[in-house]
Amino acid sequence: MSTELVLLVLFAAALHAGWNALAKSGGSPVYSIAAYRLVAGLISLGLLWTVPLPTAESWVFLIASMLIHNVYYFTLGRAYQSGDLSLVYPLFRGLAPVLVAAGAAIFFGEVLSLQALLGVVLVSVGLMSLAFFGVSYHYRFTPTLWWSLATCVLIALYTVTDGVGVRQVENSLSYILWLFTLEAVPIVIWLTWFHRQSWFAFLVQNRSQVLAGGLASSVAYGIVIHAMGLGAMALVSSLRETSVIFAALIGTLLLKEPFGRQRIFAAVVVALGVIAIRYFG
Repeated sequence: MSTELVLLVLFAAALHAGWNALAKSGGSPVYSIAAYRLVAGLISLGLLWTVPLPTAESWVFLIASMLIHNVYYFTLGRAYQSGDLSLVYPLFRGLAPVLVAAGAAIFFGEVLSLQALLGVVLVSVGLMSLAFFGVSYHYRFTPTLWWSLATCVLIALYTVTDGVGVRQVENSLSYILWLFTLEAVPIVIWLTWFHRQSWFAFLVQNRSQVLAGGLASSVAYGIVIHAMGLGAMALVSSLRETSVIFAALIGTLLLKEPFGRQRIFAAVVVALGVIAIRYFG
């Protein structure tokens, strides 16, 4: 992968860490996530006239991604409600690149070189070490684990779906804007119908957070989709999931949390994986 593409996806990873931290700390993860999608959907809706319609071949991927994303938002919210960010975030982000690599190879014939695959595995090992080192055996098998694993599988599913879907259009922005517009519809309708009063109150009380999270999440995943149109899905996914390390850095630099040997180990292993992806991917 080119240096420019690597740096672009790493920037998206930093944004991704930021909006996930906002969603976890915002009081109601499901409300936060839905609010971010509402912001992204409204912005995208206003820009649809600037891009051509997606090709006929891309619509099946757009619809599939919309459905997968909405189930993902539910499991993501449950994972954040059931466990600490330091456990669930590295778990479902860390395993996803390996699943993406497997899915891309099995279903779409996108096979990585051994060196690039090593980079993917190193990134995943480094990230998942943050979830399991120092965590008690009992804690690993609570509902937190199962919600996190379900979220991880859904991440891999929508990543591969969007990676293939964006390659069906000439203009990646067309796929991105239509996806963001469509995927906001189910979750916004559901909350408006069943939780109208409390969700509207949340939107009013957290206006700044909602706007910031919506912009960050939109730009972050928009970059990832664009990058998957140019590079291997598993490699882009691995670079994106370095957001876990960015989250650890945010905690250390802004929240004064100790970085610790565990995070140092994870950062070194992830860095080695990124280097392998850069030079062999």
